[in-house]
Amino acid sequence: MASGPQLGSAAPDFTLPGGVLSGETFERADYRLPSARGRSVVLAFYPGDNTSVCTKQLCSYSSGMEAFEGLDADVWGISPQGVDSHESFARAFDLRMPLLADEGRETARAYGVSAPGIGVRRAVFLIGPDGVLRWKHVALLGATFQSLATLTDRLSGIKDA
Repeated sequence: MASGPQLGSAAPDFTLPGGVLSGETFERADYRLPSARGRSVVLAFYPGDNTSVCTKQLCSYSSGMEAFEGLDADVWGISPQGVDSHESFARAFDLRMPLLADEGRETARAYGVSAPGIGVRRAVFLIGPDGVLRWKHVALLGATFQSLATLTDRLSGIKDA
């Protein structure tokens, strides 16, 4: 498995199709990491839509969107499922962050989280407003995830730096 980007280095750029639930509408768009410059970005790689741990993780982050907003941070969920799957997942659980489709797993490979068998390791990357990787956590087993409190604490460190 590739180690992915190192802390303090530029985060690998990507463009992925995705969408975000906005009221009753699922707004589809291409998401480009360079277009997020000026804000911090939380990249949450997760193995699959509508799975138990992934659902808990993304519901936790979705319910904390105000905390992320207060830290000038965007949260993007990334998994190998297609945009149609993401739309039904977002609608089922009222997820309020963009869900991006990395169907070929190129982005997961660039970040060192593509894994044979399971597809994608559960991982979180915090990217500063300058596009530099500030913090990362890659789970060996996908049964746990980084809490909202941990992420907002790490993000406030980036914002205050």
